Amino acid sequence: MKLWLKISLGIVAIIIVFIGKTLYNAGVFTTVKPHFNGTVTEIDGFGGAEDITFDKATGLALISSNDFSDDSKNGAIFLLNTKENTPKPIKLTEKVTFDFHPHGISLYRTLEGAKRLFVINHRKKGDYVEVFDFTDSSLVHLESITSSLFVSPNDIVAVGEHSFYLTNDHDEEKSDWRSKKDLLQIAMGNVCYYDGQRAKVVADGFLYANGINISLDGKKLFVAATSGRKIRVFDRDLTTGKLTESDEITINGADNIEIDEYGNLWVGCHPKLLSYLAHSKDRSKPSPSEIIKINYQSKEYYTLESIYLNDGTPVSGSSVGAVFGDKLLIGTVFGNKVLLCTLKK
Repeated sequence: MKLWLKISLGIVAIIIVFIGKTLYNAGVFTTVKPHFNGTVTEIDGFGGAEDITFDKATGLALISSNDFSDDSKNGAIFLLNTKENTPKPIKLTEKVTFDFHPHGISLYRTLEGAKRLFVINHRKKGDYVEVFDFTDSSLVHLESITSSLFVSPNDIVAVGEHSFYLTNDHDEEKSDWRSKKDLLQIAMGNVCYYDGQRAKVVADGFLYANGINISLDGKKLFVAATSGRKIRVFDRDLTTGKLTESDEITINGADNIEIDEYGNLWVGCHPKLLSYLAHSKDRSKPSPSEIIKINYQSKEYYTLESIYLNDGTPVSGSSVGAVFGDKLLIGTVFGNKVLLCTLKK
């Protein structure tokens, strides 16, 4: 066989493998069989509910709501009391006067018992982390933090009164070139650590760094690589904030990660990423939603359980599943509702 033919066949083989891997990572071959063992109530009143977190002390839910297709109007943080018979969202950011387009959120409780809500905010002129004092029924803005390293921030986890980790889903701003690099499966995501004074990149090489959270003892950090079909696990130095990668968990389309009161991970997932991309451009095109529970004990022992899965109705593109007690709240990037699910024990 001539050399040029061998080279040509080799190139074709590489292209076929690359396309196959890309389609596999995008969930093209994933079968969707809807299931959920519980009851579901739809709650309207949101312009997207990309991230949700529960206050573990009270069971109150905080919801980050923003219309990512329209930056002409401010987004909001809503409060939802899932213990009520008919929960109604309460807007907590009526008094926010600055440009406010919230994304990922994280609630931190200080040693004195004060509560601070950290919010990724995509202002029209730069990306910020907004810090609020939360008092169960109100939010009071305390400070705005920014850095040149906050390039494309997505999610955040607070680890101190002024310190946090955040994910950049990309290490550069939006452009045609960045989109081409996405198609080529070039890892551009990273994790930044802000120690209260300055930010630095502490982990990189993510195919779309997305949700981030820490274990209850603060010693493990979990980061979703959505396009990479995994959650990367890091050991965390409690003093310096340094991260050492120790494990990875294979999972389809992981978005935000929430931790329940027992330390389980609850992950909002896009089982079919190509469907989700189509949905992001045309809301009439449904995208399956899945919530997966992960009981992570160690590298040698962890379990994954699909708790909720739909075919794109009644909500599409689940980005988060937050749990408190027997209540599971499911939010989406673009939908105008959340699902309040009661889990059967």
